[in-house]
Amino acid sequence: MVRTRFAPSPTGFLHIGGVRTALFNWLFARHHDGHFILRIDDTDEQRNVSETLDPILSGLRWLGLDWDEGPDVGGDYGPYFQSQRRDEHQAAVATLLAGGYAYRDYATPEELQAERQAAQAEGKRFIYSRRWMAETTEQAAGFEAEGRTAVVRLKMPREGVCRFRDLIRGEVEFEWAQEQDHVIQRADGSCLYHLASVADDAAMEISHVIRAEEHLSNTPRQIFIFEGLGHEPPEFAHLPFVAEPGSRNKLSKRKLDKYLKNPDFAKMHQHGVAIADAIGLETAAETFNPVIVDFYEKVGYLPDALVNYLLLLGWALDDRTEFFSRQEMIEYFTLERVNRSPASFDPNKLLAFQEHYMQEMPAEERLLLALPFLEAAALLPSPYVDDASRYVTEMLQAAGDRIKVAGESLDYPELFVDDGAFPYEAKAFDKRLRNAPESVALLRGFRDLLAATEPFEAVTLEEAMRRFVESEGAKIGQIIHALRVAVTGKSVGFGMFEILEILGQERSLARIDRALSLVETTPS
Repeated sequence: MVRTRFAPSPTGFLHIGGVRTALFNWLFARHHDGHFILRIDDTDEQRNVSETLDPILSGLRWLGLDWDEGPDVGGDYGPYFQSQRRDEHQAAVATLLAGGYAYRDYATPEELQAERQAAQAEGKRFIYSRRWMAETTEQAAGFEAEGRTAVVRLKMPREGVCRFRDLIRGEVEFEWAQEQDHVIQRADGSCLYHLASVADDAAMEISHVIRAEEHLSNTPRQIFIFEGLGHEPPEFAHLPFVAEPGSRNKLSKRKLDKYLKNPDFAKMHQHGVAIADAIGLETAAETFNPVIVDFYEKVGYLPDALVNYLLLLGWALDDRTEFFSRQEMIEYFTLERVNRSPASFDPNKLLAFQEHYMQEMPAEERLLLALPFLEAAALLPSPYVDDASRYVTEMLQAAGDRIKVAGESLDYPELFVDDGAFPYEAKAFDKRLRNAPESVALLRGFRDLLAATEPFEAVTLEEAMRRFVESEGAKIGQIIHALRVAVTGKSVGFGMFEILEILGQERSLARIDRALSLVETTPS
């Protein structure tokens, strides 16, 4: 059976690149009717904080990447936290020592540094002399009598070649002589990542290790450990990394300041910050960053849009549309179609996927996405509390593709506040009303026509304005801008007649009256 795993450290945030790795593991397992395992690699005790695990679990659930075995699910190959498998790691170290694949090393850091410096002075590559290696109990006792303590190192081959077939990169070779004798157990008895990861993969019967290409150079030592433990290594597939916007460098969650110099990335981030500020969310760089998946959930992206976009970061299906259902992703996904080259993260491309999925969504589902944002921003409940669903639905339909993410439902707060409380854009008010007496006169006349227009619907309102400007010998631009500022306080927005219909006759007239009153009472 195909068994893949995603094994993040509990850092608290899911990186875009990490999620793409999880997605490809999930798709490969689902394509082959196998199992997708979530394992938490928490061997670094400084990172072993329970609060840092929740964002990982909730983020994967939000994306719909369910796991067959792992935290909160269990399984026959648990436990699924590395920190709970230490006895097995110690047993693996003992097996490697007994088989001659590892040794106890009693060198001090100063002695090792002296060897490195000597090799450097001679222009040679450093290769540890193994001078303080202990392979017998007697040798170990002698070093310990000197007060030395030991780490455990792999006894790597000094000649020959490590060959393996990578499912993405083809045949790969590493010279064994280029490998150091890597430490697998510290002097305090704790085991390092490479030993723990291999021991766990072997115990969990992982068939395919699909991971980022940065781990490619780790593969020889891990194959050596698998063989030393008496296990057939899994098949390996090393994915190209996700690159920075417009760059070939790896995308990093620690480079937000750099990415903000990219206009598209900056626009995405700034708009997200505006949404977060409106609903009272923390926007510190380390927690509110478009490189982190949590960012997209907070501002109202759809998980299907993000997953579909990430699928195409390094993978493609010939002669097919870019948009895939989950079932289609599972059906078509193969590692053979993964590109070896990095794929650049493109904020505009991601937004295009989001817009597609948002516009394809039924009105009732868009409503359910928008309501929590409006409530969090204290725009609901309002005077429309008994009919909030209808009102918000009408707003969403009228706004159309202007609302690309759910959080953009907050872009029209003027529709949710009292008619006498919403602010005016000062520049727009001066230009379209205070300093435009012809427009004010037209607005006053049109106000009386609105009061008599029935039904008060977008179609009849638009027809009423057309007749009005014709009768006045005016142009629509002389009144429509003044009307928008009077009713919404803004110079731009979605369809003016749809706004009037949403507000209704009484509220629309009240807003026009307020604007006209301000023009009359405020000196120009």
